Amino acid sequence: MDSWHETTDEELVSRIRAGEPAAWRALTRRYSNRLWAVARGLRVRDADAADAIQTAWLRLVEHLDDLREPRYVGRWLATTVRRECLNTLTRTRTVLCNDWDDVSDPSDSLDGHFLRDERDAELWRVFQTLDPRCQTLLRTLMADPPPRYAEVAAALDMPIGSIGPIRQRCLGKLRELMRACAYPFEAPATDTV
Repeated sequence: MDSWHETTDEELVSRIRAGEPAAWRALTRRYSNRLWAVARGLRVRDADAADAIQTAWLRLVEHLDDLREPRYVGRWLATTVRRECLNTLTRTRTVLCNDWDDVSDPSDSLDGHFLRDERDAELWRVFQTLDPRCQTLLRTLMADPPPRYAEVAAALDMPIGSIGPIRQRCLGKLRELMRACAYPFEAPATDTV
């Protein structure tokens, strides 16, 4: 079939079940933008939105044969994205409420706190100038709890033995870029008058 525009969702699901890759591509083209709209409507970060959408597609693959109403696959995907985003927002709120690192120390000077915030903002700005491979690897390794290298290798499709060396090069490049900014890494001592 040349045009998938007139194909029903039910027929697309049937063709996907039969193993037609073109039907899968047609379904993803049909719903990807809508799923992004659902995720953005819930005001999650782009990375969390991408994770929610990817999870929805994965769940569809896992449950493709279990769909009772294939004609409603779009609603099913949107509901799955919505639930994933809401779970992410719930986890984020819980982490933010329990993250005592963000609570300032009463003995901390206002300048010290402000400079640390500026430094952190600069670090993330510089981080975004790294090549995408470095950004992806470092973000993956920063997960809490930290993933095992075998999981990282599988997720990023890279040899397990190259993760450490690439990580070191990426961190070295990040340090080099931060030094080039000539940004102070430590807050100055408080004045004693």
